Amino acid sequence: MIDSQTEIRAGERFAFGRNWCDFTETVDEPRIAVATESLTRALDVSDLSERTFLDVGCGSGLFSLAACRLGARVRAFDFDADSVAAASAMRDRFAPDGAWSVERGSILDEDFVATLGRFDVVYSWGVLHHTGDMWRAMDLLPDLVAPGGRLYISIYNDQGFESRVWRAVKRRYNRSGPVARRALVLGSAAYLSRRRLAKRLLGPAVRPAPSPARAPRARGMSARHDLIDWVGGYPFEVAKPEAVFAFLRERGFELCYLKTCGGGLGCNEYVFQRPASDRPA
Repeated sequence: MIDSQTEIRAGERFAFGRNWCDFTETVDEPRIAVATESLTRALDVSDLSERTFLDVGCGSGLFSLAACRLGARVRAFDFDADSVAAASAMRDRFAPDGAWSVERGSILDEDFVATLGRFDVVYSWGVLHHTGDMWRAMDLLPDLVAPGGRLYISIYNDQGFESRVWRAVKRRYNRSGPVARRALVLGSAAYLSRRRLAKRLLGPAVRPAPSPARAPRARGMSARHDLIDWVGGYPFEVAKPEAVFAFLRERGFELCYLKTCGGGLGCNEYVFQRPASDRPA
């Protein structure tokens, strides 16, 4: 397995783990609550007691923590050693006695994947499209899901030409120095906020009073860390919802939850269920 740091130094991979290490400093109980609620909503459960949960590409470990808080026995891994450190620190801080292991590994390493076993929930949010071989990674997931279990993934939406432009931006970011990276982040922020700015300028003059405290973003994320992750997130692949649906249907899975980004920028979320008696092809 190639060390992630080798790819980062070569400009072929974003330092996801460094960003996650910084993000963990912002995690508090309100963020954890939002993350937990998003997990229970998508999986349509209120409790994961007596269930096993595999976090493929655990990043900060926030959702491993959410699953652990819901009672699951959690196994988490990530390709990036800094992400492993971030998730381990999250566990030690918020769930020191939880049934939760964290290790380094790659979903593209077939020998490693073969040692994992099967789980009631396999979770991989915003990870597969950053592996460098998304469809191969997705092909290795089905056998990790226990009969009757669920597979919860998210994949960047395919926007055609715009996705190709963003891929070029991300590649440039990882091959640039600090000044150019900052310029790319600032330019991207301006581009991404253009519609919101236009709405403010063209909207009514009276605006609602600001809330006394800013609530955590969806899934408990951070706007600043999300922006840096978006601009730098390379490797970068995308897929249309119908392609993801067809790929996993061919492997015996049934779609039971779908949340799209409305054809725009961002991730489409999917929860698939493996039938209790059928094996994926």
